[in-house]
Amino acid sequence: MNQSKETVLAKTYDLLKEATPRLNALPRNYKYNFSDRVLNHLADLLELLIEAVYAPPEPKKQILRTVNLKLEKLRFFFRLGFELGLYKSTLYEDMIKKIDEIGKMTGGWLKSLN
Repeated sequence: MNQSKETVLAKTYDLLKEATPRLNALPRNYKYNFSDRVLNHLADLLELLIEAVYAPPEPKKQILRTVNLKLEKLRFFFRLGFELGLYKSTLYEDMIKKIDEIGKMTGGWLKSLN
């Protein structure tokens, strides 16, 4: 596995690790629908990237496209949480920056396959 693949996996893992306690600290009425949904998307994202590392080139492209779609969904969920007042702008900005960075790395990985 090359350095960029390891880095995108590490950044996704770190995002999930950082987001988990913060989202689990949300009020109970949001924890079991909003928080769990976002955390499931983050876990799915990590799983997809692990699959992409080991997939042959053609399936890898489709997996990485799915990763990009999952990242876009996460952007909307984090925006929704911010607009509902569930967390401060600093958390929102931090999460979006990390999601964008993972997106750029995934996009570069996808372009390298073409």
